[in-house]
Order: sequence, then structure tokens, then C-alpha cells
Amino acid sequence: MIEVRNVTKKYGSTIAVDNISFDVKDGEVVGFLGPNGAGKSTTMNMITGFIEPTSGQIIINGNDISKRPRMAKKDIGYMPENVPLYYELTAKEFITYMAELKLVKRNERKEQVEKVIKETGLEEVKNKLIRNLSRGYKQRVSMAGALVGNPDVIILDEPTVGLDPKQITEIRSLIKELGKKHTVILSSHILSEVSQICERVIIINKGKIIAIDTPENLEKSALEKNSISLTVEDSKNNMTKLKEKIKEIDAIELVKDNEDGTKQYIITTSAKVDLRKKLFEILPKEEIVIFELKKTETTLEDAFIKLIDTTKNAKNDGTEGKKEIKQDNKKKEEKK
Repeated sequence: MIEVRNVTKKYGSTIAVDNISFDVKDGEVVGFLGPNGAGKSTTMNMITGFIEPTSGQIIINGNDISKRPRMAKKDIGYMPENVPLYYELTAKEFITYMAELKLVKRNERKEQVEKVIKETGLEEVKNKLIRNLSRGYKQRVSMAGALVGNPDVIILDEPTVGLDPKQITEIRSLIKELGKKHTVILSSHILSEVSQICERVIIINKGKIIAIDTPENLEKSALEKNSISLTVEDSKNNMTKLKEKIKEIDAIELVKDNEDGTKQYIITTSAKVDLRKKLFEILPKEEIVIFELKKTETTLEDAFIKLIDTTKNAKNDGTEGKKEIKQDNKKKEEKK
């Protein structure tokens, strides 16, 4: 469906996107993640044909977007960030205008416009001026403009930015529905959103792709330790001896002394060890009453931060190494 091959984008001496490659399969929902200035929007603008890559290829449904732009672009619906709309038009007029721009046949235009109005939940406001709509409805109008013409690929750049929690939930549900009929690329800085909606995640940092995987696999890759949150009643203070009873425990930390007499601990083990069954067996024997026991989970945010920090540290290490070499060479020259 979408093939990005060795794509680079330069602005003068600045490299915004640095030799990236990835594929997006037909019907897949893919999240595009990265910190500010990572190259997300630049990449999306190149995929839509809005800007030209300095080098490399972008192929949409077999059509190179640089060589056959009209054929490639007809398969793309794009919802840019910041909702650029014509505020003097009604919602229906704007969507109709987008249908005209996309060369939807005149005899099909009315039906297509009504269809996307229904899909995006705009029936009640379709005849209202866009300037009078809430932020959430403006997002829906922008999305309807991307959907009209029934493109195979939908590209959404920060679709929930600036929305309240209820509006965010509504837009997320809408995106999930879109994923049943279209290939979707979603850019977002809300990692929980990507984790809930997307089947696969592409993480970019400083113009380079640093990871491509499912949210589940990325979360697992961030797991270095297993942590269990444990709330107990321990009148004899036997939790202090628990590490002697269970050798696999790396650390026990008291995190909260509750008013009802219970205590909350965090028990840490290696990533490969799950102590829940053993704790249920041993704690009653030690006269420790379990009130709550749950395994703390890693998130996509944990994976994201770990990957960004790893690449940052690797770059810093390389830079420092070069500085040391230069300093050593300088000292040698001075001795001579």
C-alpha cells in the first residue's frame, strides 16, 4: 500500500529526515511517534506529496508520488494538524468543496458528501458555519474533508490535539471505525492513544527511525524488571524477612503506610521472574494478610522514553569520544 524507500529531506544543511524506509500494509493502522522536531510532520507531508523529498522514493498503491503525483494523491485523504478550514463556509459546503477538489464525479458528489457527514457524526451541524462550531466538531469537519472521495489511505496528523476528554474519546472511536475500511497513518504525541488505536508503531527521532514494532512488543522491550504492588496487613512485621524466604526478590520497598493499618510495598525481581503465585503461597504462612496484589505494567510511554534516551546517550557517547580523541591529539602535538 505505502512504500517509503531511503527517503531524505534536507533544508539547506539541516537534515529533517535522514534516509528512512518503512512499509504500511493494506488495511493497517500505524502510529507515527517522535518528540517535537523529530521529522514526523515532514514525513507525513512527503507521503501526501505536499513537499518533495530530497532523495528516495515514496510509492502509494504502486504509484511513485514524485513521478505520478495525480494517481498517487487520489488515493490519499489528509487531515493536517491545527485544522485548517474555511470558517465562512458551512460544514457541508466545506466537504462539498473538498469533493470538488478531489474531482469526485458530479453525479456521485452529493451521495459521497452525505455519506461522510453521517460517518463523522456531523448531521446536526452540517448547515452551521464552521466558525461557530466547537473544536471537536471542527476536527470532525477536517476529517470528513479527508474522507470524501473514499481514499484508500487516511493520514491524520495530531487528530485529537486541543480536544476535551469526551471529544478525544469520540475521535478515537471514529479512527477505529476508519481502520476497518482504510489504511490509516496516525501521528500523535499522546502515547496511550497510539497504544489503544494502532496495530504497529514507527518511532522517529532526529530524522531517523529508531523502532518499528507492535505496541505490545515495544512495551515488552522496555521491561528490565518485574514489579509487583502489594498491600498487606503485617502485624508481626514479617515482610522484613521476606527476602530471606524468596531468594528471587531483588528489592522490597515500603511505599505507603495506610491509615487502616495496611502497608503498600513494591517488590522487584528480574524481568523473567513472576512471583505472584509464590507470594500467594508464602505470605499466609508468614501470617501476612494480602489485601491487594497486582503486577505493574510497562507502557508504550516507557518504551518510547527508553528508546529516545538510548539513542540520545549513544550520540552523546560518540560525541564525547571524538572530543577526547581531539584533546589527546592536541596534547601530543603540544608535547612535540
